Amino acid sequence: MEINIKNRHAADIIFSENFGRQMRFIAGPRQCGKTTLAKQILTLTKNENFYYNWDRKDIRDRYRQEPSFLSVDILDAPIGVKHWVCLDEIHKYPNWKNILKDFFDTHENRINFIVTGSARLDLLRKSGDSLAGRYFLFNLNPFILTELLDKPVDSILPEDNSIDYIEKMITNKRFEQDSLDLILKFSGFPEPLLRQNSLFAKKWHDSYIERIVKEDIRDLSQIRHIEKVMDLIFLLPDKIGSPFSINSLRKDLELNFNTVKNYINYLILGYVMFALSPFHKKDTRLNKKEKKIYFYDWAVIKDKAKRFENFVAMELKTRVDTWNDRLEDDYDLMYVRTKDGKESDFLILKNKEPFCLFEVKLSSSSISKHHYLHSRLLGDIPFVQLVKEPKILKITNKSFYIVSASRFFS
Repeated sequence: MEINIKNRHAADIIFSENFGRQMRFIAGPRQCGKTTLAKQILTLTKNENFYYNWDRKDIRDRYRQEPSFLSVDILDAPIGVKHWVCLDEIHKYPNWKNILKDFFDTHENRINFIVTGSARLDLLRKSGDSLAGRYFLFNLNPFILTELLDKPVDSILPEDNSIDYIEKMITNKRFEQDSLDLILKFSGFPEPLLRQNSLFAKKWHDSYIERIVKEDIRDLSQIRHIEKVMDLIFLLPDKIGSPFSINSLRKDLELNFNTVKNYINYLILGYVMFALSPFHKKDTRLNKKEKKIYFYDWAVIKDKAKRFENFVAMELKTRVDTWNDRLEDDYDLMYVRTKDGKESDFLILKNKEPFCLFEVKLSSSSISKHHYLHSRLLGDIPFVQLVKEPKILKITNKSFYIVSASRFFS
């Protein structure tokens, strides 16, 4: 299998005419396919020559010598159609926002801009500046199962009713266990996943996070002791799936609370991992304190149960990201934990209201009583217990499901 723009659900959304003149900012983890996606849309629209990688010295030098070089390059392009142009890694260049503003204001009538990057693009969204109103930010995550199976984006879109959504996910579908095992083993990152070579994958994953920390995190932050960040990452896989305590890590690392908190924030900003907050509602017994963390690259997790939960977290997060980019409603992914420590792994919200609960198990087992309680507390919403075990599909009480992930996510 080769990476193709048709495999990525985000492609159907990012390059849609619905988003008008605005620049398309594509953010996400390193090596998840952002540049490939951009180059393929350039090829499809016959704009291959309009790819500019600002990591290259010749592109930077050309801008220094000729700041209006884009005007020169676009001069001979056919008139009457807007051309796609990709500015890759421009966020690493000084004053990049001013450069983008100038390019956009000069050429918005002739050019559709694609800007690819990671942490700094996400930081831009949170800061607000002169580019406001000139761009839309989209997320590209590692592959999910439907992308590996070459399913259309419509196959993962929600229905208005959560029961209808669940039924859509389980009706007339195969148990794609072999594909699930592949993505669990090699992760959703295109290169190791599509090579499917165990030795290559081991080397790739061993160096992946270290490259991010020593290049992206160092570039973003003023952290002097990068090795301490690596020490922190070494401790994190054991924390997957549990409420996250900075204090416990502070003691292990012999650092103060704020330092560890800053390290965590930079790891999230650098797309090493993401965090889920607990859902809280007044007049309930729900806990609203610690977040849970998950890796974008779940191959770093050796424990089978934690790795599977991380995979499910990434699947659900990618679906929620896709829904938010594609649909008018607002969705969010959280988890549920009561003050007595009883937890449901994931909760999807629709327009800030509970939509559907999820729990993750390696094998099929009866649904624990506290999940029924959580469902009632949240408005009698449906519950899905996702299991790694193949060929499982059970329905109880009409809105409680036990189903193989290889079916639900395919």
